[in-house]
Amino acid sequence: MATMTELSPTVEKSKFSQNTQVDENLVPKKVPSFCSTRYGLALITHLCNFMVMTQYVAINITMVAMVNGTNHQSRFNGSTEMLPIDSFSGSNDVPKSLSAEASVYDWSPQIQGILFGSVNYGMMLTVAPSGYLAGRIGTKRVVGVSLVGSSLLTIFTPLAADLGLAFFIATRIVQGLMQGSILGGQFALWEKWGPPHERSRLCTITIAGMPLGAFAIILLGGIISQSLGWPFVFYVFGGIGCIYCLLWFALVYDEPIFHPWINVTEKEYILASLAHQVIPQKQPLPIKAMLRSLPLWSIGVCNFSHQWLVTILIVYMPTYISSVFNINIRDNGFLSALPFIIAWVTSILTGQLADFLLTKNFRLVTVRKITTFLGNFPSSALLLVLPYLTPSYVTTMTLLMITCGLSPISQSGIYVNPLDIAPRHSSLLMGVSRELGCAAAIAAPTVSGLLLSQDPVFGWRNVFLLLFAINLSGLIFYLVFGDASIQDWAKERKLTRL
Repeated sequence: MATMTELSPTVEKSKFSQNTQVDENLVPKKVPSFCSTRYGLALITHLCNFMVMTQYVAINITMVAMVNGTNHQSRFNGSTEMLPIDSFSGSNDVPKSLSAEASVYDWSPQIQGILFGSVNYGMMLTVAPSGYLAGRIGTKRVVGVSLVGSSLLTIFTPLAADLGLAFFIATRIVQGLMQGSILGGQFALWEKWGPPHERSRLCTITIAGMPLGAFAIILLGGIISQSLGWPFVFYVFGGIGCIYCLLWFALVYDEPIFHPWINVTEKEYILASLAHQVIPQKQPLPIKAMLRSLPLWSIGVCNFSHQWLVTILIVYMPTYISSVFNINIRDNGFLSALPFIIAWVTSILTGQLADFLLTKNFRLVTVRKITTFLGNFPSSALLLVLPYLTPSYVTTMTLLMITCGLSPISQSGIYVNPLDIAPRHSSLLMGVSRELGCAAAIAAPTVSGLLLSQDPVFGWRNVFLLLFAINLSGLIFYLVFGDASIQDWAKERKLTRL
C-alpha cells in the first residue's frame, strides 16, 4: 500500500508498505489535466453540490416571507426570543402583495427552528449508509436517484406547507434522507476516478459547489420572494434540479473503463495510477477495529467541530448582520451572500495548495494537518473577537469574508483524509464523518439560540466563545491523533493488482 504522496507519477522511486511497486512506464508522463474527463466529472459533481445546497438553504431565506411578520419581530437586541436564520426582517420587509399571492403562516420562532433543523434529522440517517451503498452499486445510481427525489420534494414544498405543519416537517425529513444520500454517496467516485496525487484537487472542486450554492440562494432567494412570491424559490430551484438530473445520468459513469468518450491516454493514466489498489473483496467491515482507531475518531471529532463553525456562519450570519446594522432584507441578503463567493474561490484553490505542497515533498499527514489548521483556528478566532470590536460595515464584513474564505481550506484536510487512511472504506467513512457534521448542524443552532435568548446583551459573545472552544478542542484532537497512512484494518490481505 502507499500514501497519496508516494503515488505521484513524477516521483522516480515509489515505495509501498507491502513492497509492491508500480511500473512507472505504465503511467503516461503527459496526461490531460483540466480539459479532461475526470475534471469534467468534478465539475458535474460541483454542480450537483450547488443544486443540493440551494435546495437545503432555500427555506432559510424564504422563511421571512412565509411567516406572519406582524406577529414575530425579528431583533435580538433586547429580546428574549431566539429567531432563526433569515427571520431578521420586520413586517415592512415583506411585500404586501405576497399575502394575496402566497400563503403566510403563523409559526412561532420555536416552530421555525424545528423546521430548519428537521432536514438534518433525515440526513443523519443516510449519509453513512449511502457512502457504503455507493461503493457497492455505484455513485451514479445512488446520487442520481436521490437528487431526483430531492428536487421533486423541493417543488412539492409549498404544497406540503399548505397541507399542515406535521406534513411539512415530514416532507423536510424525507428530503433530508435524499440530500444525505447525495452528500454521502458522491465520494465513491474518486476511489475509481481520482489519481492519488490529484484527489485533493478533485474533491475540493466537488465540494466548492456548496458555498457557491449558498451564495446563489441567499442572493437570489430574497429577490424571487419579493418579485414572484416565496413558492417560486422552490419551484425555480427544484425545477433546475430536475433538469440537471438529466445531465447527471447522461455524463456520469462510475469507472473510467465504462466511460464511452474518455481519452485512451487518460484512461490508461488513471488505471495505472490506481494500479497499486487491491481488487475489492467481499469481506465484513472491521467495525471493532474502526471503533478503536484514533486517527478515524480524530477525523470525526474535527469534522463535528468544523461543521459547528460552518453552521453558525450559514444560519446566523444574516441575523448577526441585521442585529448589528439594522438593515432591510435586500441589503442584508447581499451582505450575507458576499462572504460565500469568497468561500467558493477558496474552496477551489485549497486543493491546488494541497497538491502543490505534496509536489514539494511535504509529508501527506503534514499537508492534511496544515490545511485543517488553516481552515479552523483563524476562522473561529476571528469570530471570537468580532463582538468586541466597534461595529462598522468595513470591519465586520472584512472579518466575515476572511472567516468564510479560510474555512473551506479544511476540505483538503479532514474531508479528504478518509481516502488516505482507508481507501477501501472511504465512502462509508466519509459518510460517517458527515453524519457527525449533521449532528453539529442540529446542535449548533439549538444551543446558540438558547444562549442568545438567555442573554440578549452578551449572547453573541457567548455564541462565538462556545464556537471557539469546540473548534479548538476538535482541532487539537486531530493534530495529536490524525494520520494519513493506510491503517492495518483497512488493508487487503489477499490479492493485489499489479
